[in-house]
Parts: sequence; structure tokens; C-alpha cells
Amino acid sequence: MAFSEETKRAALIRAGYQCECRRSNCGHYGRCTTRLVTGRWHAHHVTSEFVGGSDALSNCQALCIPCHENTPSYGRS
Repeated sequence: MAFSEETKRAALIRAGYQCECRRSNCGHYGRCTTRLVTGRWHAHHVTSEFVGGSDALSNCQALCIPCHENTPSYGRS
């Protein structure tokens, strides 16, 4: 499955329209400073679907595209 549009909107609002990434392998310290613009961000499963992660808002993270591409599960079903 995938996140619903309602869940994605809620995640974006919760994030304050800023990437929620805090991964050190992305080259930033602390939270990423990228502002999220409609159509230029991805909804990321914190716990991947392939290991049983849900499509709930609590498992959704709003990420800029470069940070999403740096996640270990990027591109996996």
C-alpha cells in the first residue's frame, strides 16, 4: 500500500513544510533545512512496508528528495 493523500498532507503540515530528516549521512547536522514545496518532496515510511510498517501518519516522514534517496530502504517495495 501507500500513504493516502490525507496522510501525506498531514505529514507535510506536521513537519512545518520542512524536511524532517536528521540522518548524518545526508551531510547536514541536526534537522535538514530544506523547505518542502508541493510536488518536490516524498512521504517516507519510517518503518518500511516490507518489514510490516503501516501507512499511518505516525509512520510517515516528510523528506526532501535527496534525503529520501539516502535512506537505506529507498526504492524497495
